Amino acid sequence: MAAPSLRTTQPWRFRLDTDSRTVHIHAAADRARRHTDQVGRASHLSEGCAVLNLRVVAVHFGREPVTRPLPCPDRPALLATVRLAESVRDAPETGLYETVWRRHSSRSPLSGRPLPSDLLTELIEAAHLGGATMRFSGRHDTERELCATWEVEWRNRADTDRSAQSRRLVSGPHSPSLGLPSAALGPQDALDPLPIRNLGAHRHPEVLPARAFEPRPLLALPSAAHDRRTDWPRAGQALDRVLLLATRRAVRASLLHQAMEWPDLRRALDGLPVDGPRGHTQMVLRLGYGPRGPASPRRPVEETTADHK
Repeated sequence: MAAPSLRTTQPWRFRLDTDSRTVHIHAAADRARRHTDQVGRASHLSEGCAVLNLRVVAVHFGREPVTRPLPCPDRPALLATVRLAESVRDAPETGLYETVWRRHSSRSPLSGRPLPSDLLTELIEAAHLGGATMRFSGRHDTERELCATWEVEWRNRADTDRSAQSRRLVSGPHSPSLGLPSAALGPQDALDPLPIRNLGAHRHPEVLPARAFEPRPLLALPSAAHDRRTDWPRAGQALDRVLLLATRRAVRASLLHQAMEWPDLRRALDGLPVDGPRGHTQMVLRLGYGPRGPASPRRPVEETTADHK
């Protein structure tokens, strides 16, 4: 499953009911990150991305994906079911299949070349199609968002549990299907305005490789009207739709999720812009033109599927 997941945890399992031709998507609770995702919001967001990818694949192969999110209140680990109906009508997922395996986060410097206004509108509409809203930050809000992200980097460096958890996610030869390979980590910003996550939790990040990044990054904030457990998977579908459309239009993206992991900083982002409508921020996206990011490892099939019925 090529869907994006926070810290590449891939917190999902799929089971196919062959009688009803329905795929059941279950949460893999053992893959949760209790220090940085205490209420499970990031896991549910990731699982929503997996549901959207499944819908894209179904449409490509001529099936209509009939989706029911959280269908059984007494089974909270069952996140969604997707019934593969006989034939597909016109669907918004049409044309996204080729981007599924080409979408990779880019933690490298981007060109700073502005995205055309019609593309910005397309990305906003893609988020809206998934039931979310998305806004692009102006200069002052961008500065506030980057400051909040830097604050997280400082806090995480001082937090023993979070630092240890982050180090475990940087894969080595002992963990070929989990975490991140060193090639995917990317450099730090030599000029410091852009807080690229110190995924290896290095105590002295100033010794890491560094390059000059774009001086004014383009940030987008997908948001949901509410912040309930039922809202997070839908927001994940909206996020994945934005990422796939961006990939289709040769736009690179990286996820600046740091501030989402601290409630006080996330609430601060919810209040931006000061004079605008309020929402519950689900992610901070950095978008632009630049090099394609390397692929992250994926779990083998046997770790992402359950027995068929």
